[in-house]
Amino acid sequence: MTLYSFFLHLHSGFRYIVLLLLLVAIIRAWADWLGHKAYSEGNRKLNLFAMISAHTQLLIGIVLYFVSPFVKFGPDTMKDATTRYWTMEHLVGMLIAIALITVGHARSKRGATSDAKHKSIAIFYTLALIVIAIIIIFSKRGLLGMS
Repeated sequence: MTLYSFFLHLHSGFRYIVLLLLLVAIIRAWADWLGHKAYSEGNRKLNLFAMISAHTQLLIGIVLYFVSPFVKFGPDTMKDATTRYWTMEHLVGMLIAIALITVGHARSKRGATSDAKHKSIAIFYTLALIVIAIIIIFSKRGLLGMS
């Protein structure tokens, strides 16, 4: 197994953990926000684990970025759709998603009320998930493909 193959499989498999934690955090945040429920230690831990998993996925992706045969820099990078996607579009899109998750988590920590905390997670994590879904769809390989 090559270094590229190892990190590709790790990155591909770990995405399901990230997506599952994000979905659960989003569903819980929306339900608790709309239901005006108290922000609990369980909420805090779930939101934190979702953010940590996304950051871990980013670190794995950064390593993969530097060993990937699809990432190339040169005059023809932007001419080839596959090279452009893996060199620029995937990275930028996922960085935007990670930033949204991080901002949402930070805002929820500073929220004065439970509703404000739930609202921050619900909105920012949902936006991040939308960005992730768009980037996955644009990969032309979908969720089950190797990326």
